Amino acid sequence: MSDARDKAADQLSEFKRVHGDPEVLTTSSGSPIGDKLNSLTAGPRGPLLLQDAVFLDEMAHFNRERIPERVVHAKGAAAFGYFEVTHDITRYTKAKVFSEIGKRTPIAVRFSTVAGESGSADTVRDPRGFAVKFYTEDGNWDLTGNNTPIFFVRDPIMFPHFIHSQKRNPTTHQKDPDMFWDFVTLRHETIHQITFLFTDRGIPDGFRHMNGYGSHTFKLVNATGEAVYCKFHYKTDQGIKNLCPKAAAELAGSEPDYSLRDLYNAIADGRYPTWTFYIQVMTFAQAETFRWNPFDLTKVWPQGEYPLIPVGKLTLNRNAVNYFAEVEQLAFDPASMPPGIEPSPDKMLQGRLFGYADTHRYRLGANYRQIPVNCPYRTRVQNYHRDGFMTVSDNQGGAPNYFPNSFGGPEDDKMYLQSRYQVSSDVARYNTADDDNYSQLAQFWTKVLKPEERSRLASNVAEHLQAAQQFLRERAVQLLTRVHVDYGNAVREALEKLKNQKIDSQSKL
Repeated sequence: MSDARDKAADQLSEFKRVHGDPEVLTTSSGSPIGDKLNSLTAGPRGPLLLQDAVFLDEMAHFNRERIPERVVHAKGAAAFGYFEVTHDITRYTKAKVFSEIGKRTPIAVRFSTVAGESGSADTVRDPRGFAVKFYTEDGNWDLTGNNTPIFFVRDPIMFPHFIHSQKRNPTTHQKDPDMFWDFVTLRHETIHQITFLFTDRGIPDGFRHMNGYGSHTFKLVNATGEAVYCKFHYKTDQGIKNLCPKAAAELAGSEPDYSLRDLYNAIADGRYPTWTFYIQVMTFAQAETFRWNPFDLTKVWPQGEYPLIPVGKLTLNRNAVNYFAEVEQLAFDPASMPPGIEPSPDKMLQGRLFGYADTHRYRLGANYRQIPVNCPYRTRVQNYHRDGFMTVSDNQGGAPNYFPNSFGGPEDDKMYLQSRYQVSSDVARYNTADDDNYSQLAQFWTKVLKPEERSRLASNVAEHLQAAQQFLRERAVQLLTRVHVDYGNAVREALEKLKNQKIDSQSKL
């Protein structure tokens, strides 16, 4: 039998090989420890002494090791590398990250599942998060997205409710198909992403074999102030690979960290994963006449009309040195955009401009950007923020802490003003629930999916839907029929087949 072990399994042996003989153990204050195996007691059977600083130091810290996990995207992996520009897009944007061909910018990328907890299996059917942090000289650019170009809802006010429906029942603390399908069938805009989720790509074979998308619509502004709307895409150079449901279920039991291990080992072995980076561009005039809302996150821009424009390449060549320090504390904020990249009216993006930073301030503290993995280290932060828990910088020394001032504090510069745009609409709560939820998905069903892929899609939907109540099954089939009659019929037939199989199985008992 071979004793060969992969790099992830041999991480501790590699640490010993690199670091050699052990160093002297210390307390958290740096004091050397003489005995770490025995607590300080009054006699061999006596009680502990309150002066046992070694024990108290250890236990007090142990009790505070956990921080709140992410509400979504809790289970994840991350790696580090660089983005290299291969094509000139300065006609569209003045962002320095794209300033010249051959330029490299350090990056951090975090992959994740969405609905599961931190200890959940990473081979479940679930969207995958794909977030990229670019450490640019004009500050960090955080491009958050998923492995799909669309999302479940188009209005951020629905986001907490959608997530609740995918999480655990508040009484049973179990995943609940009734909650899942009740929300989906009441909010028809979800069906586009739900369909993507139940296709073969709903269970990627690790993180290296899936695409990434910025998903939202953004705005690019060039050096002369001209602006266009854009979407970001990153296509895997390893090729798309997916897991069949049976293999995914087996891995969830035997190797729940399959995707984390695959990414770690690939990088440790020097098989650095890469993705080719593209943009789609839409002018403001085109946006005015586009047959769909160009800022609707539940829809795509057809690539036949808005072709992919190559930009560069993402390469990951370093694993995290410490998971907690560089993965659990890695925080992304869509509002972090350097000059040349701006938000669009995309409602979901607008909601996330607040939501992401707010959750990091809760999880990590108001000074989470001072944590090394989040620090914009390629520029110098100069502002009027001061103090707060875990201020670990020099707190900007003796510089003035108010603005304006007459004593040399940092000043704004009009050259960095965001682009001007016009808004002329009535303020109201606009109902977008029925904003054409079916036509793009009908094209996906008829023109993109092959017959065998449609069959697997219908089987996957039915396998999950069968656990919901009858009225929800009927409502789901009605919804799918509105997309395309063949889609609804295929799922109805798959449900009937599963029902007959269950009857046959019970009759043999």
